[in-house]
Amino acid sequence: MSNVHLLDHPLVQHKLTLMRRKEASTNSFRRLLNELASLAAYEVTRDMALSDIEIETPLEPMTAKVIDGKKLVFVSILRAGNGILEGMLSVVPGARVGHIGLYRDPKTLTAIEYYFKMPSEMHERDVIVVDPMLATGNSAIAAVERLKELKPKSIKFVCLLTCPEGVAALQAAHPDVPIYTAAIDRGLDEHGYIRPGLGDAGDRIFGTK
Repeated sequence: MSNVHLLDHPLVQHKLTLMRRKEASTNSFRRLLNELASLAAYEVTRDMALSDIEIETPLEPMTAKVIDGKKLVFVSILRAGNGILEGMLSVVPGARVGHIGLYRDPKTLTAIEYYFKMPSEMHERDVIVVDPMLATGNSAIAAVERLKELKPKSIKFVCLLTCPEGVAALQAAHPDVPIYTAAIDRGLDEHGYIRPGLGDAGDRIFGTK
């Protein structure tokens, strides 16, 4: 797990615990996810390139550093990935956004694509893929495979929760893609859900169950 980055900041861990509780309301879950995603954005963008520009403070001219947010793309794996987007965009509002529509076949657990829309000139951009759960890894693997066809400068994967099976699968398929997560749980059950986990993230974000 050398390419796995655990987001162990106390605020991240505190908010994740509150989200895990089964009595957390849809509103509370969504708000906490937004806050946690903002915190995660600080960590995952830590190594973003900076460039120098000339500005004037109220006192004198100076050379100062800025990032080019337009070179960054947040890619949401639908639908649950959208729950992370708002928090990420609050930190880097100039970032572009892409969407990949994938659903998991309930029998085979394989990922089936139904939508793919990305910004132009992806070869000039750094990509951060967001999805609350990295469980079997099938959706993440399929998403990264499609993105690599566009030859972006880099790809990172951000999730709330994962498990040893999901990490192993994604790293075996894409060892060059670092994983950022708030927790690595015990493992998968027979239905492909992370245990102890937090349930179905999409249902809890959108109140569909």
